[in-house]
Amino acid sequence: MIYAEDWVTKLQEMLDEPNKFKNICEVVYSDARVVNNPYLSDASVIGYGRGTPYTFQTVTQTNQSVTINTDRVLPQHIDRADLAQTDYAKQMYYAERQGILLNEAIETAVYANHANFTDFGAGDISGGTVADTTQITVSDTNIDNIVRHFLRVIRVAAGQSLLDRNGASVVWRAADLEKLEGFMQANGFASADAALKGGVKQGVYFMGVTHYSSQLLAANHVFAAVNRASHVYILKSVYGQVVVDEKDPNLLSGISVTSRATFKEMVWNNFKPIVLDVNVA
Repeated sequence: MIYAEDWVTKLQEMLDEPNKFKNICEVVYSDARVVNNPYLSDASVIGYGRGTPYTFQTVTQTNQSVTINTDRVLPQHIDRADLAQTDYAKQMYYAERQGILLNEAIETAVYANHANFTDFGAGDISGGTVADTTQITVSDTNIDNIVRHFLRVIRVAAGQSLLDRNGASVVWRAADLEKLEGFMQANGFASADAALKGGVKQGVYFMGVTHYSSQLLAANHVFAAVNRASHVYILKSVYGQVVVDEKDPNLLSGISVTSRATFKEMVWNNFKPIVLDVNVA
């Protein structure tokens, strides 16, 4: 038999784990199909002469919307003989893996949305604010430049207050995090000691930024952003649920356990300047 209730519990434990996208994005659980995000333009402050009429400044409202319509499904078939030879612990392992893989699908979509981020390239780390697409060759000697100039771009975009409140994160490739480790070991005192003793772990805080690595990044792209500036909308009533069919689905002897995630990744216009697509070679 399949322990459906326990399967759901174990699946949801994995779905609720603090994955990187849940740490760096604003995750909203909703049963809405369309989410609206109206925002107002700033009015202009004007000079004023005493005793003279002033001119009202127009404030306009713009609405953006997003449809929660990206679907990922994980249908697992378990042969009836395999099921008979599978103990409870192995079933819970299957449930854990189902949750992990669904979350990885969402995280992959977050990084794949890089075309909607603000470009950051070699021209940006040479002191400009050009939203460059020229690829950066990450090295032990320039990885600190990337971080410093990434923070400068945030400040230029008036994102300092949000940065102070939420912090910022960079998701590197594995080879890039290795270079960060080398830089930490070669510089400073406390940071060098920590890196030499324990290496660099996922979520290390350095230079005012939390650093991760991921194998799910799009090729030649690194994700860097103020935390919770990128949004992920997840259909609440579907996420973490399973459907069990014990009657030989598709005429295959066995059972099926299917779970799915319906979601949409989104960077709203007013947050785009502080969500960066770091172009890397």
